[in-house]
Amino acid sequence: MSTGITAQALHQRLAELLEPTVLEVLDESAAHAGHAGADGSGFGTHFRVRIASPLFAGRSRVARHRLVYDALQDFVDQGLHALAIETL
Repeated sequence: MSTGITAQALHQRLAELLEPTVLEVLDESAAHAGHAGADGSGFGTHFRVRIASPLFAGRSRVARHRLVYDALQDFVDQGLHALAIETL
């Protein structure tokens, strides 16, 4: 059964909350088939985010990642298993 989570939904949430100047969200779930957290559907569990935001100014890498995780917490609760984050 799929989580129902899409790259588009994550993109929309991050755009709303973090006002990014650069934002890419990729669903890499298919590459993780058979791994922990994969639900067998091939999508909705493993994502990669590349993001730049004025809200990151003056913050450590850990603090920038925390902003992204906090923005996506609802999706984690729904079954998002892995999130690779690159902050710019």
